[in-house]
Amino acid sequence: MIETIDKIAKKANIAEQYIDFYGKYKAKIDLSIFEELKNKPDGKLVLVTAITPTKAGEGKTTMSIALTEGFAKNGVRCMLCLREPSMGPVFGLKGGATGGGLASIEPKDDINLHFTGDMHALTSSINLIAAVIDNHIFQGNELNIDPNKIVWTRALDMNDRALRSVTIMQDEKKGTPRHDSFVITVASELMAILCLAKDPEDFKNRVNNILLAYTYDDKPVYLKELRISNAIMKLMKEALKPNLVQTVENNPVLVHGGPFANIAHGCNSIIALKMALKLGDVVVTEAGFGADLGAEKFLDICCPTGNLKPNGVVLVATIRALKEHGGVAFEELNKPNVEALKIGVANLKLHLENISKYGLPVVVAINHFADDSKEEIEYLTNWCVENGYEVSFVDGFLKGGDGSTDLASKVSKMLAKSESNYKKLYDFNLPIKSKIETICKEIYRAGKVEFSDKSLEEISKFEKLGYSHTPICMAKTPLSISDDPKVFGAPIGSTIHIRDVKLSSGANFIVALTGKVMTMPGLPKVPAAVKMEDE
Repeated sequence: MIETIDKIAKKANIAEQYIDFYGKYKAKIDLSIFEELKNKPDGKLVLVTAITPTKAGEGKTTMSIALTEGFAKNGVRCMLCLREPSMGPVFGLKGGATGGGLASIEPKDDINLHFTGDMHALTSSINLIAAVIDNHIFQGNELNIDPNKIVWTRALDMNDRALRSVTIMQDEKKGTPRHDSFVITVASELMAILCLAKDPEDFKNRVNNILLAYTYDDKPVYLKELRISNAIMKLMKEALKPNLVQTVENNPVLVHGGPFANIAHGCNSIIALKMALKLGDVVVTEAGFGADLGAEKFLDICCPTGNLKPNGVVLVATIRALKEHGGVAFEELNKPNVEALKIGVANLKLHLENISKYGLPVVVAINHFADDSKEEIEYLTNWCVENGYEVSFVDGFLKGGDGSTDLASKVSKMLAKSESNYKKLYDFNLPIKSKIETICKEIYRAGKVEFSDKSLEEISKFEKLGYSHTPICMAKTPLSISDDPKVFGAPIGSTIHIRDVKLSSGANFIVALTGKVMTMPGLPKVPAAVKMEDE
């Protein structure tokens, strides 16, 4: 049964003076708590990631929650850090991001929808910036901004393909109609800044450093020149505070920030992680989509930015998903097929090898389904053992913490072996093109990387502006290790196509867009919003 949030805060050793209540079951934690926590040692940090996603589902969030419940059952003080769901996927294809069954967090409807208003604050801030830019041009354009060289885009926390390309200023007599576009809020640079900022001061500095546009003579225009950072801080004041909720077994969870991992960096906030590391002996966090996206960005962007030292990784898979990677049609996945599993396990192998490049130990967590056959379980168990990986079959969905204690024990054993040997994949001082190629060849196993003329022009421009020393945030389909969503399994030697490169100067990374990935998703033929009619 769900408990009032004051009891959950007490369980997390959070004093009432730091709690801002949002009703009975959710709260924000005031950042002044860091002064009290500053001398406490940090706990161990565990990243939960997954194989390449399939229609069969892997259950990464469910596994993160289950692992937290398992730690609690084993008497380990654990804090869970998750991303805030976007209403785009909630009403689109995914239908929510609060776990499932007995491995869920509550109050799930609040979390999936308006929650504590963080998404609204972000969307409002993003669109305020856009409105001020256009108003500045309308009112005389003192900064000499070229309307055709504005790089800041409007945002909406919804999947709406109609907003990918729009025309604005159509009926303004003094204005010039121009092309514009929207991104989904969670793919915006401001969301990335929220998640990468160390504190409010760092957040404000990053906001001031956002590159908004170029002048007619190609000089960069930054947000600080519009003098609106204080207005942004007023809008974002509460959003900077992590949100406290609970698992169905009443264990504490910080839910804060929610960038997409296929088109943004896909990790919850550094502020929440730092807070959790002071409150728990172990902190469990997840990063979006497969390990080629979320895990890579957590380890190459989030950890260096926040000076975080992860201690280990849990890689989630299902037998069903591995069979789909082995060529089995979705409709046939409930039938035993060891031969397809043997082929599909190559995807698991590739992700495990990639994690080892960061110097981190890993435990394989298999989300267990009733139609997993004895032969399939035996094959996958033997494969893991023969290749030197600990493996645990987890029944968190049906049994909660009771179905997850084996995984928690194996992760505890992994954490006890040594201190963190984490290292990032590439040197930030390498040329931009070289860093992109390193990720494509080392993580995506590409044989070749093709850069469009436009992307090469942008790379040259960013290097001249002094942005050579930033990490890279890849924007790629989550459905394949390659940039083609139709290619399953573990493709080796594919060509990755870099069609465009964008600068997020406030977030301090460069986004490389591959293939046909979109920054504003569309709705499926039957959106989850329609399916809610049957509830």
